[in-house]
Amino acid sequence: MRRAPKDTAESVRKISRRGLFLGGVQLAFAGALGLRMQHLQVDQADEFRLLAEENRINIRLIPPTRGQIFDRNGVIIAGNEPSYRITMVKEDAGNVDEVIARLSALVELDEDELNRALTEMQRSAPFLPVTVAERVTWDDISRVAVNAPALPGVTPEVGLSRIYPRRGDFAHVVGYVGPVSERDLARYETPDPVLRIPRFQIGKVGIEARHEEVLRGRAGAKRVEVNAVGRVMRELDRREGIPGADMQLTVDTKLQSYIQARLGEESASVVVMDVNNGDLLGIASSPSYDPNKFVRGISVADFGELRDNDHRPLASKTVQDAYPPGSTFKMVTVLAALDAGVVAPDETVWCPGHMEVGGRRFHCWKRAGHGHMNLEQSLRESCDVYYYDLALKVGIERIAETARRLGLGQAFGIGMSAVTEGLVPNMDWKQRERGSSWVIGDTVNASIGQGFVLSSPLQLAVMTARLATGKEVTPRLVRRIGDTETAETGGAELGFNENHLRQIRRAMYAVTNNRRGTAYGSRIIDETVRMAGKTGTSQVRNITAAERARGVTRNEDLPWNRRDHALFVNYAPYEAPKIAVSVVVEHGGGGSAAAAPIARDVTLQALFGQDPPLDAYPSKDRERIRSQQERLQQVLRENDPDGRSRA
Repeated sequence: MRRAPKDTAESVRKISRRGLFLGGVQLAFAGALGLRMQHLQVDQADEFRLLAEENRINIRLIPPTRGQIFDRNGVIIAGNEPSYRITMVKEDAGNVDEVIARLSALVELDEDELNRALTEMQRSAPFLPVTVAERVTWDDISRVAVNAPALPGVTPEVGLSRIYPRRGDFAHVVGYVGPVSERDLARYETPDPVLRIPRFQIGKVGIEARHEEVLRGRAGAKRVEVNAVGRVMRELDRREGIPGADMQLTVDTKLQSYIQARLGEESASVVVMDVNNGDLLGIASSPSYDPNKFVRGISVADFGELRDNDHRPLASKTVQDAYPPGSTFKMVTVLAALDAGVVAPDETVWCPGHMEVGGRRFHCWKRAGHGHMNLEQSLRESCDVYYYDLALKVGIERIAETARRLGLGQAFGIGMSAVTEGLVPNMDWKQRERGSSWVIGDTVNASIGQGFVLSSPLQLAVMTARLATGKEVTPRLVRRIGDTETAETGGAELGFNENHLRQIRRAMYAVTNNRRGTAYGSRIIDETVRMAGKTGTSQVRNITAAERARGVTRNEDLPWNRRDHALFVNYAPYEAPKIAVSVVVEHGGGGSAAAAPIARDVTLQALFGQDPPLDAYPSKDRERIRSQQERLQQVLRENDPDGRSRA
């Protein structure tokens, strides 16, 4: 049926309206699209150009050179050495097994390290390099380079790795570095990105750890062009990093090496300190260990051997361990009494071999007693009863105060790990820490350095230096960081009466130079370098009734780990003090027999800078000392990385 003209005109009109509407929508969409394209291509061109560049260019960190550590004379004790390694890129190698077989014919490959590398190749992207051999020789690198066409994907590389040329001499002082672990990263709120570089080395203990950020330096960076899958195409430019700052310590390598050789395998420690500025000239723990084994990760067997050794080679005994100071503490007690005015130097105390206090008998080491003792005699012969009597007169609070003024009971920030505060107890301490009241017997025990009193060898050296000078000498281990020298620590006057100090020094001189002195057998004959000292013996554990019944009455009859500790402190020369020395021999027995001879040898070595002349020793000891010097020189030559004698 034909439509009416009116209906046809209405339909045409409606279609035209729809067409106009759709055309307008299309035009608006095209306009919006054009404006958006203009915004992206013109207004935001720089931003998208930068994003494209970032997709094409990667920034990669360059590890900085770690700062070196030197002794006071410029001898390297922690340095860097070239470390050669061989890497392989899986996709470039093609047949990995075949390439590995060719490489094995040229270079000896460690089976465990190779298996680890193959496992790493399976987990990582095929274009990333994986280390298949580490710490190889220059000859190995040369053979790989010459045969490069037959070793696709294999690349010889060179970097820097930490080395400790003096091996165990400074292990407890400098510490060591090792690969960064998750535990290391957890110590930082925002870890330095360089720490995430594979096998990057970080300080673990000692100076290396305490001064990590100074020694580490700042990483450099290089820009490399990569393709769509991240493979490096070429290097565009690089910015070298800032090397870590070098450090100079106060220790003397020759003296430190001598001390380690002199101690041998004893479980012992020695501190040598300059009494004028606090410089630590020697600070050694024995036995020691080779820190080089930790640099790339120590084996389970080697670590187990160190961990299970009852002489504890991993412990920094000079600062980490605290011992009852025994009779070396008696100078503290007598100085407190003199300062309080409760005793005069010539006043005597009767020693019958014991003292009754609070219904308990406190014995002197000499069971028969010393008879009448004054200040000098009591220190010279180490009479315990004299100090029991002083303790009752002066009290623990004055004793504790004097001990702290002399450097006990505080941790010195010298840069080593786990520095102990030791313990100088008083009434408040016992109530707070033990929940019980102080009793008079505690004071009596403290007066001779037993009971709760604990001190480290470093603190004993500080105490001795302060007694020798009357000044607040503070130990210093780090002499210089970069170009900046650390402040010397000669210290201000302690405020003790000089006459009182003079009385104590005279008594210490008698300990080593009077025939009745406990250390007379370890005296120095040369009048220009004679020393003043004090022996000490700290009890580890009492002999039980059952042991006495079996006839165990002497220290030597006990197992090694139950014997008394032997201690000795001294300064020299007596007339013009230069150094203070402290020695602790764990389970060594008596201080006069075990610790004093070591202290004398170390003192002479420090003052002469080499083996002292034999006429510095008593004539009866000279032949033995001659043999000892020859033996130690042989040890030093064998341990010297330069192969020279240090005499």
